[in-house]
This record gives sequence, C-alpha cells and structure tokens, in this order.
Amino acid sequence: MSAAVELKRISKKFGDFYANKQVSLTVERGTVHAIVGENGAGKSTLMKILYGLYQPDEGEIYINGERASFSSPADAIRLGIGMVHQHFMLVRPLSVLENVILGSEPVRRVKIDFDTARHTLQALSNQFGLRINPDAPVSSLSVGEEQRVEILKLLYRNAQILILDEPTAVLTPLEVEQLFSTLKSLSAQGKTVLVITHKLDEVLAFSDYVSVMRQGELVDTLPTAATNKTMLARLMVGKDVLLSLPYVDTLPKDEVLQVRSLTYLDAKGVPHLQSLSFSICAGEIYGIAGVEGNGQSELLKTLWGMIDEGAQVSGTVLLSGTSLLGKSPRAIAQLGVSHVPEDRLRYAVVPSYSIAQNLIFGRHYEPDFSARFALKFDALYAFCRNMIQAFDVRSAKGISPDERIENLSGGNQQKVVSARELSRPRLKLLILAQPTRGVDIGAIEFIHRKILDARTQGVAILLISAELDEIISLSDRIGCLYKGQIRYEFSREETKHLRQHPTEFEKKIGEYIT
Repeated sequence: MSAAVELKRISKKFGDFYANKQVSLTVERGTVHAIVGENGAGKSTLMKILYGLYQPDEGEIYINGERASFSSPADAIRLGIGMVHQHFMLVRPLSVLENVILGSEPVRRVKIDFDTARHTLQALSNQFGLRINPDAPVSSLSVGEEQRVEILKLLYRNAQILILDEPTAVLTPLEVEQLFSTLKSLSAQGKTVLVITHKLDEVLAFSDYVSVMRQGELVDTLPTAATNKTMLARLMVGKDVLLSLPYVDTLPKDEVLQVRSLTYLDAKGVPHLQSLSFSICAGEIYGIAGVEGNGQSELLKTLWGMIDEGAQVSGTVLLSGTSLLGKSPRAIAQLGVSHVPEDRLRYAVVPSYSIAQNLIFGRHYEPDFSARFALKFDALYAFCRNMIQAFDVRSAKGISPDERIENLSGGNQQKVVSARELSRPRLKLLILAQPTRGVDIGAIEFIHRKILDARTQGVAILLISAELDEIISLSDRIGCLYKGQIRYEFSREETKHLRQHPTEFEKKIGEYIT
C-alpha cells in the first residue's frame, strides 16, 4: 500500500498552548484509520489542519506523495479531502438532493440540472449502500440518515479521503452497525477513511489502524489487530483505567419518584408515552434502555417541566408525594431535582457564554453564587476552577473560566454540564440522559464515580443511555422502553445475576427494545 496522507512534524499553538506538537502521522490508502484520545488531546485540531480549517504553525502535509498546503477547506476539497463534522452542516428545510449538490450544482442551459444530479446521487447510494430518499426534507430524517447525507455530500464531490468526527456519538446501535458496513465498503473501493473517536469497542470493530494522541502529541500508531481496549485506554490516559467500576449492592430506601400511567400525546395527537409506569427509591439507579425515539425525549420533557406546546399529558408524576406536572424547570429544580439533558446544545449550554457562566446556568440564584441582586464572583470563579480541575475540562486554546464554551469540544462541553448538575446541593432526584455522550474514557470513569457517590448519598437516579454497557454497569433495576411503554423490567435480583454475563445481558435487553 502507499500513503494517502502524510503529516510531518505538525505543530499548532493557540497562544502559549500547544494543541498539536510535532505530530507525524502516515495513513495508508484504502484503510480505515482511527484517531483516538481524550477530549482535548488534539485529534480534531489535527484533522481540521488536514481539512484546511486551521493552518499549521510548523510541519508539512503530503497527499498521495505530493506536498500540499491549504488556506481553506476549498483547497482540501479540490485535492479530494472531505470532512463530516460532529454537528452536521445541513440545511434542514431543503431536500436530501438539494443538500448534497449545494455549492456544486450541475448546470444545463443556465438552470440546475436536477435530473443529472439525481442520477449521480442514486448511483452513489447504490454503490456504497447509502440508501436515502433524495426528495425527503432533511428535517424529516433520523440522525443516522442525516449522517448518510453528509457522507454522500463528500462522495458527490469525489472525495477520496474522508474524515469523520465522532460519527457514532448520536447513533442507535443499528445505525452504528450500518455505519461500520459503509466504512468497510468505502475502504474496499479504495477510499481512505479517518475516524476521530473515543469509543474503543468500536475502534476495535471497524478500523484497520489506530493512532493514539495524548496532550497534543502522537503517542503511537498500531495495527488494530495488535492491540486491545485495555492497552488503548492506557495509551490514551497515560495510566491504567478502570473500564467498568465494581458494583456495590445497596438496599433501596423510601420511594422518591413515582410515575403512574403517564401518557404523552403531541400536538398532532400522536402518542409518544402510553400508560408508562415505574418508580425509583432513594439510593437507587433506575436505568432505562431503549433505542432513541421510543419516548425518552417526551419522558424527560415531562419530568423537567418542558412539555411541548399543544401536547396533552395525563397520569401521575410525584416527587416524594409532590406532583411535578405543570411546574416550571426552576420550580422543579428547587424541589431537589437535577437534570443532564440529552441535547446539550439545545437545553444545557449557551455557546457564546463563558465556562464560568455555563457552570451556574440555572443555578445563579443559589445562595452560594448570589447575594441579593449581584453575583458572588469570587465564589463563582473558585467553583469554576475546582470544576475545571475535577472534571479535567480542556480546550484547544488553553483553558480559563472566561473561555467561551463554544471553543470546547463536544466532550468537554458535556463535562461542564455534568460538573454543574452533579455538584448541585440537596439533591433528591438526579435525571441523567446520555451523561457521558462524547466524553473520553478517563472522564467517563470519573463521572460514573460521581453518579455512584450520589447513589451512596441517597439520591434517586434515573439513567437514560443509548450505551447498554453503561446501563448494565450502573443500574440497580432496568426498564426496557419500547414504543412509549416499559416492555419489561429487570428486577434487582435479575440485574445482579446477569451483570456477571454482560454479553448475554445485552442480548436479553436487545430482545425487549427492538
């Protein structure tokens, strides 16, 4: 094989902070090459340099053996390089076809030649197994389908080198399998694929080679077949990492949350929750497993007082005997409820605000941070510095409490949200939706410890996660959610027994959620 990409001694600084330092990397043509590392390790910065979004301060780039330099992504695209960003760049009101050709429209007699574009798109869809309705508006697609559109955009522009940034972060298990199949198809047909990720199980499943980055430097590059999850975790973090924490059994206490016959109809009368019932006791973690789109979002909206306009909700939701239905998020928080939402950009952070501001977002009125009509800035900044250190929040441009949160990677934004919500005082109920989505393996261990600490302190915890291993390792009881109902609930005894056989446990859960 010959090299599709060679990066030689690449360095990039933001102020005094090295995001990349003397990185040299070779990527063979026709392979799937994973780039792994903790949040802030420099993975995305390096790939943005390859895509022309950043220019290196030092170093050289070679594409197919030829020296190259990029002043913008347009230069990279002309050389056959394309990138699918973690947050998709699609125009939602437009159709699939319109999004794919946007900026590269074929013209015939002064008009856009949609027939030719449609034919080309259909051929690419068939060739690479990326089935999609070209006339569907993007707003109607699932996340997995949106990702297919992004990949088709690159193929339509004849990209030979494809960069995918955290491509499985928001996909269902079935969509992840479909993506793996696509990546293998791309490499089999001569395309070179670079995948930025932190999910080591997936790296071992789909990649040919894996490069590990730590603190801006390349630690090692290995054939995937020659490594394992424990070795990769050690290379990423620089020390041994507990991939799953030992489970400690506890006795449940008084019932804290009671959900009975909860039904949620949207403004069009479509049911999303149907007579949903479950309960959580103090000092207990209740995990909800299920493919996204089976009512998880509507349950979260109900529990957090953000029910959609026009929706009809019936049933009972009680927190220690007090109804949560009809209450505002602030009123619910004051009852002792904390919430890590599933969509951090929509519900959890203000991108243009600083880390310090986001760390007290929704908590600014608490006595620790507020005195009459003014904030206690000394207390705020002390809290912020403690959280940055404790949760290992990092940025490609260095880190300070005044850093805008939009400059952080998705995983580091999630650390800020987790720090804010897991540190709330006087908690009764902790609602966690995808709490470690996009977070690196070292921080996952830390967040899981914090969750278990809250359980030990008597907090009732609702855990909703697409990661079955997370549900299995942390939960005392597990409810399998399917079409808005708990299809089956694993008791404490069943969960305790099956936890010793995680692969078997995942298969059993899978039977009830699909």
